[in-house]
Amino acid sequence: MAIQGQVFSAILDLLSPPGCAACDAPIGGRFVFCQACAEAVLESPRTRVAGVEVVAAGAYGGPLGDAVRRLKFSDRPDLARPLGELLRTAALRSRLKPDLVVPVPLHPGRLIERGYNQAALLARRVVRTVAAPLDLDGLVRIRSNGPQTNLNAAARAANVRGAFHVRGRLAFAGLHVLLVDDVVTTGATLSACATALFAAGAATVAMLAVARVE
Repeated sequence: MAIQGQVFSAILDLLSPPGCAACDAPIGGRFVFCQACAEAVLESPRTRVAGVEVVAAGAYGGPLGDAVRRLKFSDRPDLARPLGELLRTAALRSRLKPDLVVPVPLHPGRLIERGYNQAALLARRVVRTVAAPLDLDGLVRIRSNGPQTNLNAAARAANVRGAFHVRGRLAFAGLHVLLVDDVVTTGATLSACATALFAAGAATVAMLAVARVE
């Protein structure tokens, strides 16, 4: 599994165009954004959402929001590489030291529809940085409830309540788990995932995301 992940990441690197993650303007080296877009990306302070510590690479909106939407909805899995670099930087600055990295899972039907789980692609980029293994199978989504985009906070929470399940009783016993996702909004999905992980024995849960809605 680890070797397959490394090969897949290498293929994404080769396919990634040398363009801005938000607007495709030409860029050099390993930059994520062109200068104009980079100047418009806002920082997001380390905080707690739904009782879980959240580290985000930036505030959702502007070029960062555009890049996340392209990764998620425009069939651009190659953007997991540059956005993953933002996650790596955020993880280093925050000195995250998890025992295990877990991407927020998609329901199997949604995974087939999209063709990839953007959270899993992002998680692959950070495992070496935080020196922790990647678990793609322990946390699963057992119910598909449709998109959260147009729902308010209460509806989002109801939409994902009980949607996540851990395989194996106490599978995460005593572990410090780092969840990875593209965006944290109201924290409904984060809370639902954390509830399942704590029920499976996790000692702590933190979230690393590309962007957070302020």
